[in-house]
Amino acid sequence: MTRLAVLALALVSLVPVSAAQDVSGKWSGSFIMTRPDGSLNNDRIFLDLKQVKTEITGTAGPSAERQWPIKSGKVEGGKAIFEVQSDGPLITFTLAITDGRLKGDAAAEQEGKKLSAKVDAERVKQGADAP
Repeated sequence: MTRLAVLALALVSLVPVSAAQDVSGKWSGSFIMTRPDGSLNNDRIFLDLKQVKTEITGTAGPSAERQWPIKSGKVEGGKAIFEVQSDGPLITFTLAITDGRLKGDAAAEQEGKKLSAKVDAERVKQGADAP
C-alpha cells in the first residue's frame, strides 16, 4: 500500500461514526397511532433534538408549541432511541436514521393497553415554521 493510501485510511478511521448520524435539529412529520381497537389516528410530531456524542436531549410533541422533555436518549446502531414523558403515558421511540429522515416506531402503555405509532419525520428547513 502506498503511504498516501495508508494516511487516507488512518484519517477515515479517526472520524466518529456518530458524526454521520447527527440528529441535532428540528424535525417534523407524521405520527400515525394505532389504538388498542385497531383504529388509526393520523397526527403530527415535532422534535427538537440535540446530540452530543451518542447522547440525545431535547423535546418532542405534537407541535412546536406543545413539547415534552426527552427523559433519556441515545444514538446506537443507526437508531435514535429515547423516552418522552407526555401528559399521559411514557412514550418510547425507536427511530432509524435513514436517507436524512427519522423513521420508526413509538410505543406506550396506558391503563394496561398497548399503544403504538409509526413515525416519519424530516428536518425542518431553516427559516421555515413547522407544519
